[in-house]
Amino acid sequence: MEFTAQQIADFLGGEVQGDPTVAVSNFSKIEDGKPGTLSFLSNPKYSQYIYESKASIVLVNNDFIADKSINATLIRVKDAYGSLAKLMTLVDQTKNKKTGISSLAFISESAKVGENCFIAPFVYIGENVEIGDNSLIYSNCNIEDGAKIGNDTKLFSGVTVYNGCVIGNNCTLHSGSVIGSDGFGFAPNASGSYDKIPQMGNVVLEDDVEIGANTIVDRATLGSTIIRKGVKIDNLVQIAHNVEVGENTVIAAQTGISGSTKLGKRCILAGQVGVAGHLQIADGTIFGAQTGVPNSVKTPNQTLQGYPAIPVMAFHKSAIVHKNLPELQKLIYSMQKKIEELEKKIN
Repeated sequence: MEFTAQQIADFLGGEVQGDPTVAVSNFSKIEDGKPGTLSFLSNPKYSQYIYESKASIVLVNNDFIADKSINATLIRVKDAYGSLAKLMTLVDQTKNKKTGISSLAFISESAKVGENCFIAPFVYIGENVEIGDNSLIYSNCNIEDGAKIGNDTKLFSGVTVYNGCVIGNNCTLHSGSVIGSDGFGFAPNASGSYDKIPQMGNVVLEDDVEIGANTIVDRATLGSTIIRKGVKIDNLVQIAHNVEVGENTVIAAQTGISGSTKLGKRCILAGQVGVAGHLQIADGTIFGAQTGVPNSVKTPNQTLQGYPAIPVMAFHKSAIVHKNLPELQKLIYSMQKKIEELEKKIN
């Protein structure tokens, strides 16, 4: 399916600069642009590619100023990256959507499957499971007893949803993710070993949540582990029991959040962040990559980094000092030697 520059601009509320009739049928990166494709420029680091790109149309921000001539037709928009996301979503929605229930899937007689769903071969759906309309369950997914899945939700192959867990509308769970595995609960006993504490709660994913591949969200000991509306979680993330993740928070790969911690709304956790248990993290907090968080964060909208987490500018200054420690050590030894020599002369 082809779209002209003018059609795209009308959809995005943008302005065409160039040929409004030029048409595209695919996307490309700006450095690998090909005729008949649409690309975008939002990061100034890639500005040099726009002058040599062969893409037919390029989305740019309204404030973009060209240094020289550009062959492509430009569409100026408020936010090029956000506009690209809207276009890609539109194209994705036009793709043929799978429907139908495979005869090779096992569905318990007590389960309820909504209209226009797709259930692939080798899916297991347990007793009293409820699946909403228009949801897609790909092969080798395991949905255990009493779980509930909303409308327009997609589970890619190999997802496991444990018993009693609840997944909202318009959620996406990528391959290998596990929702509702046991929280890490063990009590030491007199013999020095550990007794397992049964994990009696569940996991609740609210609407518009995305869970990355091989990410685990543990069930609560009691009550629920809650992932609020709009949360986006990357691959290889561990969310422990009784954690609550606030609305529209994003969490990058290899991050771990310990039990009973509450993250606020609109937080950002970069890669390999570690958060200790039983903490309260204020709304709008940003943790830089590899940050360790041993204490609660009470002031909202801070950017923190390092271990223990400190304001990011203080971390940058500390990093400079750390880099210079060998030279500082030599200087201290030299000064110490001179002081000792002066003391000998005085005495």
